[in-house]
Parts: sequence; C-alpha cells; structure tokens
Amino acid sequence: MELPGVQLRTLLELTRSRTMTAAAAALGYTPGAVSQHIAALERSTGSELVRRVGRRVELTDAGRTLAEHAERILGAQAEAVAALERARGEVGGHLRLGVFGTAAAVLLPPALRRLAARHPAVRVASREVDVDQAYVEVLAGRVDLALGLDYPDAPLARDGAVELVRLRTERFSLAVPAGAAGAGRAPLALAEAGAYDWILPAAGSYYGRAIRTACRRAGCEPRVVHEVTDTATSLAMVGAGLGVAPLTGLMLRLRSEGITVVPLRETVERHIVVAVGTAARARPSVAALIAALRAGAESGVGPEGVGPETERAAGTGPGTVPGGGPVPGGGNVTRRGQHGPAAVLRSQA
Repeated sequence: MELPGVQLRTLLELTRSRTMTAAAAALGYTPGAVSQHIAALERSTGSELVRRVGRRVELTDAGRTLAEHAERILGAQAEAVAALERARGEVGGHLRLGVFGTAAAVLLPPALRRLAARHPAVRVASREVDVDQAYVEVLAGRVDLALGLDYPDAPLARDGAVELVRLRTERFSLAVPAGAAGAGRAPLALAEAGAYDWILPAAGSYYGRAIRTACRRAGCEPRVVHEVTDTATSLAMVGAGLGVAPLTGLMLRLRSEGITVVPLRETVERHIVVAVGTAARARPSVAALIAALRAGAESGVGPEGVGPETERAAGTGPGTVPGGGPVPGGGNVTRRGQHGPAAVLRSQA
C-alpha cells in the first residue's frame, strides 16, 4: 500500500477545512487536484475516506483513522531524513527554499555565499512564492522551508506541523518624497499621517491589514490612492511624489532614490521569519541554512531597521534633511491646510 506524503497532507487539510474548495485554497491546489489526491488514497487503501454532506465533506470512520495516523507518518518521514543526515556525520543534502521578492534580492545572495563557504555539501534550490503563502508552501510539502513575514497586527496562522523561526524584527518608518516640505527627522505620529495619500498593498494581504490596523489604532484611516504589492515599485512611486509608504531597512535596500525616511512615533513592527516543518528542524542542513539566513538578515541593517548606509543613500542622515520644493523625478509635493511633517502629500503632475 502506497501512502504518498502529498496525498496525506491533502487529507489532513481536508479534515481542517471541511470543503474541497477551502482545502485547495489552503494548499495552493485546484479543487480538482484535491479530489484526485483523495481518490488516489481511496484506491490505495480500498476504503471510502470522505463523503459529501451538502457543500461540505465529512470523514468516514476509515478517513478519521487514516487522518489520525497521517501526521505521525509525515513526521516519521521527516525524522528519518534528519536521522540519516546526522548519521552521515557531515552537513549536506538538498533543500528546497521558498523566497519572496525582497528576500530573494537582499537576503538570499549573502546567505547562500555564507552557506557555501561553511557547508559546501548543502545544495539549495530556491523558488519564489507568495509571501503570504510561505507557511502553506511548507505545510503542503512543496518546499522544505520558506522565508516569510509575520506581523503582530496580522499574524500568520499557526499549526503544530510547522514552526516559525524569527530571524529579525524590523521597525517601520514612513517613506516620503525627498522634496516634501516639512519632511524631517522628527518622529511623526500615525494620526498626523492620515492626511497623506498612501501607497499600500491590498487590505486582504497580511501586510496591508497590519498597516491599516496600526493606523486605526492610532486614530486614522490611511487614504490609499495606489494599491501596490511590489516593494520596489511602491518606493519608486514615493520617489516620484505620488504618496507615502511604510518602510523598513530591508525594504530601503531595494530602492532609496528620491526618498526621505521619517521615523514613526508609534512602534509598528514586522518579523522576518522562516517557516519550517517541526521535524525538519532536526536536520543539520536545515539548521545550517537557517543560521546563514539569520546572519544575512542581520548584516548591514541598523537596530531599528534603517542602517547608516541606507540612511546616507536616502538622504536622511545627520545634516542631510531636505527642504521643501520640487520632488525629484516627477510631480510637486504641496502642503494643504497646514505646515510641518503632517502636510498632505499629493502629486500635481
């Protein structure tokens, strides 16, 4: 009897989600693929595992029995791989790493260089995944571990089969156009920033929800004029005078031209994390890759997420506070109704 891991994971997710559609969304499959996985398990076991009840599905007695053992089977497989690695007496093997855009550009190169220097027998194949799906990619077994972002105001789901290992905590500042009148180094309250035009991801994303929640807690509703997911694009739009956007040191390393970094009075944070299967943590190769990623996340970024190099690049270090005037690369930033850092930023291009 064959019980492939991908099919067992599908059965486990179906026990949690209770519908084919929800299980497919959680695992990143189509509903048809979920049905095929369950059908294949039923053929292998010779038992009916699920039955439809209206729009939902329920596990049969055989399905519940198999589900009870599935998590232990998957855990045992991961433990066996870890044991084999330890038995070889060297750190080596092949790993599949999920990455998102910023991590691939900034964190991955130094991490892989460090890993290659210290553990040349470890081979890493990376694939880009949606940052909000990092946890799901590991849970579904498509990657061994994945870089992701976790927000205190919009935390990732937790599951006993997957752990979140924190690499670094970053504090958000606000990116404003470098020529903005009144934009200086004094901390800005989020309530004052409510008058700005904002550039944010969609409200349904973890990032978009976290920033909106922090703003609402401070008593303001961000006026989102441009919904943009890509960090480099949003910062380019800030540099062109189209609005303001949240910013961390890691994000600033993607682009700093035409941007002034304004500290926020409130503490708004995010955690750079690695999602990894609980049993896989015991693999020496996994531990080595996590250590290399942590070192990469910590290098070159200051204690609050904006290091001296990125400060100088953005024109925000001591003695470099810009005055008002035209914004480099595009429209004019004007003040509406008041002076100082809370002046409304609006493109006049």
